[in-house]
Amino acid sequence: MTAAKNSTEPESPLTFLHLNSQEAEVVDALRKHSFVTRSDISRFTNWSRPKVTGVVNTMIGRGLLVEVGEGDSQGGRRPHLLKLNNELGYIVGVDIGATSVDLALADLNAHVLVRSTGPVDVRGEPSLLLSEVKRRVFEMLRRQGLRPEQVVGVGVGVPGPVDFARATLVAPPLMPAWENFPIRDFFHQLFPNAVVSVDNDVNIMALGELRAGAGIGVDNFLFVKVGTGIGAGVICHGLVHRGSTGSAGDIGHICADRSGPICHCGSTGCLEIMAAGPAIAARGMKAAQSGGSPILKKLMEANGGTLKAEDVGAAAREGDRTAIEIIQSSGHMIGDVLAGLVNFFNPSLILIGGGVSNIGNHLLSSIRQAVLRRSTALATRELMIKYSGMGSEAGVTGAIHLALDYLWLVTGGDK
Repeated sequence: MTAAKNSTEPESPLTFLHLNSQEAEVVDALRKHSFVTRSDISRFTNWSRPKVTGVVNTMIGRGLLVEVGEGDSQGGRRPHLLKLNNELGYIVGVDIGATSVDLALADLNAHVLVRSTGPVDVRGEPSLLLSEVKRRVFEMLRRQGLRPEQVVGVGVGVPGPVDFARATLVAPPLMPAWENFPIRDFFHQLFPNAVVSVDNDVNIMALGELRAGAGIGVDNFLFVKVGTGIGAGVICHGLVHRGSTGSAGDIGHICADRSGPICHCGSTGCLEIMAAGPAIAARGMKAAQSGGSPILKKLMEANGGTLKAEDVGAAAREGDRTAIEIIQSSGHMIGDVLAGLVNFFNPSLILIGGGVSNIGNHLLSSIRQAVLRRSTALATRELMIKYSGMGSEAGVTGAIHLALDYLWLVTGGDK
């Protein structure tokens, strides 16, 4: 005979987390400030003190909030600090790149408990890659003593155009086998209590910077990922701008040279085929093979006859003129395209990330030069262009916050 279920135990985490509109406002305040007092909530919401007391006491009684010490005194008794209960449920963040996957398990306060990173190949069947993701995520849960039913949110970033409403990839150039694959359904089978959200990998990087990086407090900025491909995450009025069909920011397929090579998308001279990591590596190989760069030739021989964009960066740091020119050429092409976006969108910040951003400052300085040369003076008056300080953390951090955004949206009742 099985033991009777505790009458206070919820049927599922989502049932337990279901919020009314007032509770959702408190959660919004906590997500922005981590810890708050009752007076803080009153100030953020313009509620009376009795109303705040009633809502907070109800949320504490439901186990949604916990008191965690005391704040600074404002002349009377020290106020109690409140935060979300860490043990309500857990979030899985999945950042799938062209050659690697970054995973994280976090609590509802976006605090990362454990990370896992490893190589993958997105060009194969999705079931193969996602089986590896499943193995690693379940191992993370096991190490934390958690069960799949305790996962209440999953955020997934993928390197291709995403139909955000359907959570599927649409004609992804790097991973054609993934087109229309039901990513959301796959994760729902693993985590039946979870809200699952899927977005383009650059969008989640931009979201990571918005919530935890250089984008905090910045209403309008671009996150530009330069790696195997090139794309941009657009933050407009403090929100990710996805466009009418989810393809906003696909700048890698803006034409950089009408006489350039044919891109894998079928068009000619796209920025991605001209200036991304593979193009930098290909030009480095050509220089090494022609004898134009002894340093690149030496690196190519050491690498078994191949070069990566990072090798071109290493040669540039040794002062190799050819390598520097290759990087500057890519930077100028990227900057020329960004200049048009600056004139159109007028962001106050452009963050450059992705694997190729690690090749050194020649790329960043060339991008800056091109943007300043081709943009209007007013559009660049307050513009900052710099490398992302979060590096590889941006994507998985954004995946966590994507999951949290849609968890609270779904559970937020009539919010």
